[in-house]
Amino acid sequence: MFATQDTILKLLTLCALAHSISAYALQDQAPPNSGASVAILPSQKYLIVRGEAAGGSGGGGAADSSGERVEFNNAATLLLEAYKAQHIDSGDSLLEECSEPKHKATFSGFDYFILLSMLVISLGIGIFYGFFQKGGSSSNEFLLGSEMSIFPVTLSLTTSFITAIELLGNPSEMYFQGTQFVLIVIPMVMVIPVAVKIFYPIYFKMELTSCYEYLGIRFGKEIRILGAVLYVIQMCFYTAVAVLAPAIALSKATGLDTKIAVVLIYVVCVFYSSQGGMKAVVIADSFQAAVLAVSLVVIVGLGSFYSGSPVQVFQTAAERYRLEFFNMDPNPTTRHTVWSVVIGGFFYWTSLFCTNQASVQKCMSLKSLKLAKIALGFAILGLIGVFLLNFYTGLMVFNHYADCDPLTVGRITASDQLLPYYVINTYEHIYSIAGLFVAGIFAASLGTVASALNSLSAVTCEDLLVNGMNIKISPEKGALYAKWMSLGFGIASFGLVFIVEHLGGVLQATLTLNGLIGGVTLGLFVLGIACKQANTKGAFYGGLLSLTLVIFVGVVAQISNVDSPPLPTSIEHCDCHVNVTNKIEDLLREPLSPTNHHEEGGFTSWPIFRLSYMWYSMIGCLLTVFLGWLISLIIDFIQRRNVLKITSAKGIDNPAISQEIFKSEAPVQFTSNLPKESTNAEGHVNHAIRIDDE
Repeated sequence: MFATQDTILKLLTLCALAHSISAYALQDQAPPNSGASVAILPSQKYLIVRGEAAGGSGGGGAADSSGERVEFNNAATLLLEAYKAQHIDSGDSLLEECSEPKHKATFSGFDYFILLSMLVISLGIGIFYGFFQKGGSSSNEFLLGSEMSIFPVTLSLTTSFITAIELLGNPSEMYFQGTQFVLIVIPMVMVIPVAVKIFYPIYFKMELTSCYEYLGIRFGKEIRILGAVLYVIQMCFYTAVAVLAPAIALSKATGLDTKIAVVLIYVVCVFYSSQGGMKAVVIADSFQAAVLAVSLVVIVGLGSFYSGSPVQVFQTAAERYRLEFFNMDPNPTTRHTVWSVVIGGFFYWTSLFCTNQASVQKCMSLKSLKLAKIALGFAILGLIGVFLLNFYTGLMVFNHYADCDPLTVGRITASDQLLPYYVINTYEHIYSIAGLFVAGIFAASLGTVASALNSLSAVTCEDLLVNGMNIKISPEKGALYAKWMSLGFGIASFGLVFIVEHLGGVLQATLTLNGLIGGVTLGLFVLGIACKQANTKGAFYGGLLSLTLVIFVGVVAQISNVDSPPLPTSIEHCDCHVNVTNKIEDLLREPLSPTNHHEEGGFTSWPIFRLSYMWYSMIGCLLTVFLGWLISLIIDFIQRRNVLKITSAKGIDNPAISQEIFKSEAPVQFTSNLPKESTNAEGHVNHAIRIDDE
């Protein structure tokens, strides 16, 4: 909120005008030479600083609704608090700074015990299935779990789609931006019929281990390898970010060391996923889902007592402009609208549920397509329930801090630290609550990483080694190879954590990259299912071109775009002293660089680079389908022309036949069968002239 040039300039302007604002108002509001004195209204403060007159050509209404008004009000509030601090009584002077250590949350030894207990149980599951449970001796048993039961698979599917980033980010979204994003649960329901009617019947009919086998059957070896490579890149970076982001947030809010958190998550995940295989992953996910559900329910239940009843929560949210469900703005650059959340979210969730190996592999571990449909449906319903609880938690936290925003006063330093700080600070007198909450966050990270490592092993084994490099792997050695691959990917992802940690802004860019790659992969599947004219070269070049374009747009957008300004917050009734002097000193250390990128020249100011991130998956999918279809038609047309030239050269000069072949809409059919050799000694077959089957 504070580290922007606009805020710095407003603060300096307010300081400069602190002793002369009355004269400035007289000059601005009074008629020339009238000598009249006009009182300054509170609603005119913002217009005076900008040099605009209320109701003038500047448009007071536009100014009131701008993001700058929010930042100005916060800056003005800080200055007023500083002024009042000079006149407080001696008793009030004992108020401590809000950023003092005793006001920050702490993590007790009992909380550490709860967290470590959850990790030890997860390790025990891996030890049991890796060393004491029979089975898993073949690659199919290790990667698919050989016909698992529906209940643990359903819980495992649910935790696969719940990342720690979302558990921390969703409440922050409700707190700072409002409830428009709640509509993301609608496309989750819309995906169910698409998954159970189109995608999963194909996977079960073909008895696939990797969903990218379909791309190989439909288009050929090259497209299967392309899909597998995209998935490996996507998941390696995503797991690193999915572990690092919550570790940083928990570290800042609780004092838990970031490196310790990252090491604990990876050691546990790598062990039970590499030793126990899919069975250990699914059973551990089931246990972690229970921990996560208990932690969310306990926090919401206690919040009803400590932070207000549901009626009070929604009433405060409505009064402070947090409730928003029907923003019908057709502008695609608006961050969250009904259109971007529902339509864009549909493509995002379709890519996760239908073409992501981590989810497909768990459904394929069930005995039949019917069970897979049931598990997927209940998993999505469970996911919706978790998201709604998470959204309500954000509104509950806002009701708790409605008059003393912890980010503004410096108790936390980033928005994703909000929920950990609230839990540990509000319930610090209740033993085990903070530890249970952090255990739930760790459980979400464990489920994400373990599923990713197991699916990466399957993709590498089936798609890259066996199919791509033609390496023959026996079923007995397949399990051993998969274990070592799971271990290798865990180490590689662990190394990426410490690379991404030093790149700062790449965190958000990496999350965007995840959505972009998922959209392109979904586009390849849709191209194969829906477009009969699509061929291998069209899919390959269309996919690569689409991937290049969408990654370029996404990365430039992340670099050039300005974050949406938060909704207004208040610090009027804090129980601590806000040190405004320290705030201004920190602001003055920031470099003065332009932040309004929309007014800059150059291609980065184009509207396409200001699109909402919710559209990225849809753009990647539709662009892949269109370019793949178009390139396929062009290649098919060129092949037809080449066939006509060859046949004409061989003596087929009948215009009627040539024209009929040229106008045919069906693709040209070729045969690779060699002509039979003549038994006649005088006969001869020229094998040099052959037409290769595309």
